[in-house]
Amino acid sequence: MANHKSAKKRAKQSQVRRLRNRSVKTTLKNMEKKVRAAKEAGDDNRDEILRKTQSAIHKAAKKGVLHKKTASRKISRLFKFMNT
Repeated sequence: MANHKSAKKRAKQSQVRRLRNRSVKTTLKNMEKKVRAAKEAGDDNRDEILRKTQSAIHKAAKKGVLHKKTASRKISRLFKFMNT
């Protein structure tokens, strides 16, 4: 366990960030599932769902939740899936 005041603060900050990142990642996974389900169901608004998912992935990368190249790869794979 942390002994210094700064180390205790750092541990607390890390915990808050971990929970926030986990929440964002879970949301992204659910959005990706919605995109795949929309394509398989032949939904009319699947392009809108894809755009919202792409935006959310970009925002996660911008905030540091995902690496820039990971976000790019996820978006690329989603578009490839939608276009096949």
